[in-house]
Amino acid sequence: MEFSTGKRKSRDQEEEEEEEEGRISLLASEFPMDDLNDDVLERVLSWLPTSCFFRMSSVCKRWRSSQTSKSFKLACSLIPSRDPWFFMIDDHDSTSSSSFVFDSTENTWKNLNRRDTLFHPRRDFIPVASSGGLLCFRCSFSGDFLLRNPLTGFSRDLPSPISQDDNNNSLQAVAMTTTATTSSYKLVTISGEIPNLSFKIYDSSSDSWSKDQDLESAKNNESSPHEDESDTDIGNGTVYFLSKTGNVVVASNNLQRSPSKQYSSVITVTDDAETVYFLSSYGTIVACDLTKRCFTELPKLLPPFLEYSIDLVECNGTMYVILLSEFFESASLRIWRLDSNREWVQVGMLPPALSHELYGKKGDVNCVGGVGNKILVCFNASLPEVCCRYFVYDLVEEEWSQLPRCFKDGEAVDFVSALSFQPRIEATV
Repeated sequence: MEFSTGKRKSRDQEEEEEEEEGRISLLASEFPMDDLNDDVLERVLSWLPTSCFFRMSSVCKRWRSSQTSKSFKLACSLIPSRDPWFFMIDDHDSTSSSSFVFDSTENTWKNLNRRDTLFHPRRDFIPVASSGGLLCFRCSFSGDFLLRNPLTGFSRDLPSPISQDDNNNSLQAVAMTTTATTSSYKLVTISGEIPNLSFKIYDSSSDSWSKDQDLESAKNNESSPHEDESDTDIGNGTVYFLSKTGNVVVASNNLQRSPSKQYSSVITVTDDAETVYFLSSYGTIVACDLTKRCFTELPKLLPPFLEYSIDLVECNGTMYVILLSEFFESASLRIWRLDSNREWVQVGMLPPALSHELYGKKGDVNCVGGVGNKILVCFNASLPEVCCRYFVYDLVEEEWSQLPRCFKDGEAVDFVSALSFQPRIEATV
């Protein structure tokens, strides 16, 4: 396995790599690694960052052979978590032969060099979900799924649980979760139209899909647009309002999403309760409690006559909402979470100096969370050459950073969305 960076190395980066190699050589001379038995050596190597391990695996045959060692993979599985990599998705071809990721550990772009085996034969598959060290793709024609480890290239096909006739019409969301202790994973599909929703679960431990299970509407949901006729008319219809200049503006409340985010959703697991969150076709956030087999629609953050872009992410068991809106000739990008009283609490805001340049671009935000409390925000304007930005927010440090542009063969590469995964070579499908 090899990586190529998505941008040219600076002189400082080259000097840092030379210093790193020098430190490793010095350490090896003071403490010969050859004196370690295989078990101890594999435990030491398992703690290396993934990028560093692949670089160091070229040191000798013994280190390289650890990649296929079962005991080494077991040692890697005992590492609690790894900093996320962001699998980037472009707008032209979601399954293009070039697969770029952003390494949040080294803060660099990388191109996974497995073009012949990774994506070339599966051009009809679009990435829809991820968890742990795996990515989930869905065929846009048959509706079948493909599970893959992007580092090793190992994959497996998973037939769709929904009939082909109803595949594109009824599927609402696809979510994925993994269990680190058992190395198993689950794939959840939400189908139907509100209020007639149902779900199915694929469990890798049993290698089978569950039966179709109905979701009932929660009766205590005060904000649901299905509670009364007036809300229903607004929630599913069209709103007309006057702009500041006196023009009549038509605001359709139907949510427009890019193909890569069509079935996007997040799943949280707390106290053995699994909840899937997704955006309905008219912009409300739907929470599906798989344990209690019920769903509810969460309170709206903004009134329907305001134009805004919205997306959901999950970080360490909590669902967050990222909202881009324009007001008073300025743009605002904020992050919210729902507290125990069903009230929205702001947890982050993009500095005005950065958010103001997004004003008037008619852009969309597609976001993803990851292990390590990091949220990636992809901003894309209707014309990519006008504005395309990538921001990362650290929930712990409460700091924003802007990612550098990614380049391929000297030309900038733009992305519309991303999936977050942990770079784990031991992850199996």
